[in-house]
Amino acid sequence: MKNNNMRKTALIALISLISFQLHAQSDTSWHWYTPRAVEGQGFPVAARYDRLPARAEKTVPPKVWNLSRESAGLSLRFRTSAPEMVVRYVVTGKLDMPHMPATGASGVDLYSIDPNGEWKWSAGKYSFGDTITYRFSALGKDVGEYRLYLPLYNTLKWLEIGTVGADSIHFLPLRRELPIVIYGTSIAQGACASRPGLAWANLLDRMMDRPVINLGFAGNGKLDPPVTALLTEITAKIYVLDCLPNISGLPADEITDRVMTAVKQIRKVRPATPVLLVEHGRITGNAALVRAYEQLLLNGEKQLYLLPASQLGLGIESTVDGTHPNDIGMQQYANGYAQVLRQILHEPAGTINTTMPCRQYRELIRYDWDLRHNTELAMNQQSPPKVVIIGNSITHFWGGEPAGPIARGTDSWPAGARNMGFGWDRIENVLWRVYHDELDGFEAKKIVIMIGTNNLQMSDDAAIIAGLQQLVIAIRERQPKATLLLAGILPRVDMAERVMRINQAILQLAGRQQVQYINPGQVLLKADQTPDSSLFTDGLHPNGTGYGKLAAYLQPWLK
Repeated sequence: MKNNNMRKTALIALISLISFQLHAQSDTSWHWYTPRAVEGQGFPVAARYDRLPARAEKTVPPKVWNLSRESAGLSLRFRTSAPEMVVRYVVTGKLDMPHMPATGASGVDLYSIDPNGEWKWSAGKYSFGDTITYRFSALGKDVGEYRLYLPLYNTLKWLEIGTVGADSIHFLPLRRELPIVIYGTSIAQGACASRPGLAWANLLDRMMDRPVINLGFAGNGKLDPPVTALLTEITAKIYVLDCLPNISGLPADEITDRVMTAVKQIRKVRPATPVLLVEHGRITGNAALVRAYEQLLLNGEKQLYLLPASQLGLGIESTVDGTHPNDIGMQQYANGYAQVLRQILHEPAGTINTTMPCRQYRELIRYDWDLRHNTELAMNQQSPPKVVIIGNSITHFWGGEPAGPIARGTDSWPAGARNMGFGWDRIENVLWRVYHDELDGFEAKKIVIMIGTNNLQMSDDAAIIAGLQQLVIAIRERQPKATLLLAGILPRVDMAERVMRINQAILQLAGRQQVQYINPGQVLLKADQTPDSSLFTDGLHPNGTGYGKLAAYLQPWLK
């Protein structure tokens, strides 16, 4: 009997221990995370989700200040491997408006970027009450970034994101690219999108994949000088003045004067930054706006542009009330803006994959693509390079700065050259990086372009050449004084014949674009012109000896 009791006690202890271990291994409790950095703010702010600095309360009109407390255009960027998450938050105002649902005025909206740079949307099950909750489930595991857009027409008191167990939230640092700064009306603020991600400024944020500062103030985008003065504090890629709907009732001369005053006010502080003026359909005042635009041009104003109402393409199905766009109209607005902004900023996007700029997260396990991009931007400001080598993992894992996770040829890396190689990059990823300021703000002497091998398995030769052509044009636009060295694709053991064939096409492209063609891969070949496997680690990436040969080949070109 005593032995039986001992066995029972031991069995109960064993079961308890196993139960405890299983509980520890499968934590089912929710963990809540408060955002650290908020995207879309142009200033340090007192309240986490404000759009203007606290000092602005004393200078801008009271209505503008109150509207600036609403979180239009703000977003949160983060990563998580969680299969589901919950967003919960409290707002201070009314949940909806007569012409705009609660999901647009007070809801949130979740998007993500997959490893290849494609945007995805996640539908959330929502509940509106004193505390608003959105539950997102069936989320992907290999997500490079989540972007959560915040309410368009309400003020956030607090917000938390919850996940279960060990699947934490990692908030991403703020993007360093220069932003598009929009000063506008209720339309810019987001009326009347059915959800935040469909407001045209947020659509533009994804289409251009560039930070957007949304200073849209419903009924109060009037080109007030104190607000315009705040705009000039932001170092912008471009300023957009989209205020005509709120000043169209003024006399024509006053509209003209306000527009000219705002542009001159910007020019005193930002003489070279582009400014875009915007017409609107179905309202008076366009003629007065155009008159201001033409007078400014006659006065010698440069970098001033006009977006005509016809380019926005609004039709009878585009608004909820004749003025405010519905979701159809919002997409039309975004398309019209993207078209003119790509022209102004020299960021064309084609129709085949190699000409469509995008990010990528194919190697997150080894390095953080966004962090490396931000590091490149910071280093360019701190120590502008004279020689730049652009490429993929072959360049990334060679040596130099910024350092990569692997360095197989540190001793042979060309002295003083900036390493702009990113593991697993394709042509379209380099195009994104060039569009997003990696070659801005300094004058290089030599730029080596070694990209394309990662496109071989998914693109035909014509697409690769089209992408390289667009890339060369983009680089020349930003670095007109630099000597461009367009390299043939390095040998691959698995595609030797194709590489030789496409390099002939790259040579011809260099001739058409009047840039120097170089063929460093020839030093990695044997006498019979096949790849020398002794110079590679895996048939693609050179080893230390291979990198030494590449360095010797490049050295005369980089003098």
